[in-house]
Amino acid sequence: MRAHSVMILLAALVLPSGHASASPPIDISAEELQTLHTQAAQGHAEAQNNLGWLYDNGQSVPQDYGKARRWYEQAAAQGNAEAQYNLGALYASGQGVPQDYTKARQWWEKAAAQSNALAQSNLGALYASGQGVPQDYTTARQWYEKGAAQGVAQPQFNLGLLYASGQGVSQDYSMARQWYEQAAAQGHAEAQSNLGTLYASGQGASQDYSMAREWFEKAAAQGVAGAQFNLGLLYASGQGVQQDYVQAREWYEKAAAQGVAGAQFNLGKLYHSGQGVPQDYAKARQWYEKAAVQGQAEALNNLGTLYAFGRGV
Repeated sequence: MRAHSVMILLAALVLPSGHASASPPIDISAEELQTLHTQAAQGHAEAQNNLGWLYDNGQSVPQDYGKARRWYEQAAAQGNAEAQYNLGALYASGQGVPQDYTKARQWWEKAAAQSNALAQSNLGALYASGQGVPQDYTTARQWYEKGAAQGVAQPQFNLGLLYASGQGVSQDYSMARQWYEQAAAQGHAEAQSNLGTLYASGQGASQDYSMAREWFEKAAAQGVAGAQFNLGLLYASGQGVQQDYVQAREWYEKAAAQGVAGAQFNLGKLYHSGQGVPQDYAKARQWYEKAAVQGQAEALNNLGTLYAFGRGV
């Protein structure tokens, strides 16, 4: 039996879940809310966008995506970039409107033309995923570069993904590392995790398990399951840290609770062998079963061994 030891590299081109890049204070008084309504009714675009944001997020008013959309539309028609971005976000998520990536793209293009960095980032994600447009990694890269140049972490991370995978650019792990570093410095958890993987594998940087551990710890503290699993691997193997099966178990448990099959299998292995825990064939079986349900072949094999010898069953 051997532990599952392939490090997880996160590779998701995602649309940021947030809406307006500029929003009103979350807690506003009834008098301030009335003033905002008055200004919006008088045609002030910023007030219309901010009122839409309140309804969008359910802040100071009951959440109402329909009202959010109507206020955003009025502001967007006046050229307000934040409202154009927010309308795109509603169409992308299908909140208050039928989900429509084509309309999302159209609104984000208007906002992006005014240098809205979040819209530029999301346009890149649409082109990368082929939602609302034909898939085109080169165009995705171009939009990501615009958003990244304004210091936004998400497109910086997404550029790292493109360079790591060679999509829309020549594969270049050094460039991937550089973009991940910029996003990671802003606290982007997935970028931190992927930086750890690059240092652990020696891709785009000299192999350095201590550096890998430091980046995995930052991402794991933010709940990234892949980083938690990877920390477990480092502690189990003694790479970049003193070998410690108890620490390995603790990190595997965190990742396993989020459904990482490799972590579930490795927990089964620890209980099977009694490393970091008292030997317990029944618990080994339980963890192998969780991993096996996800198609983990080695877990199936180890389950067969337990049943063959009548251990934990």
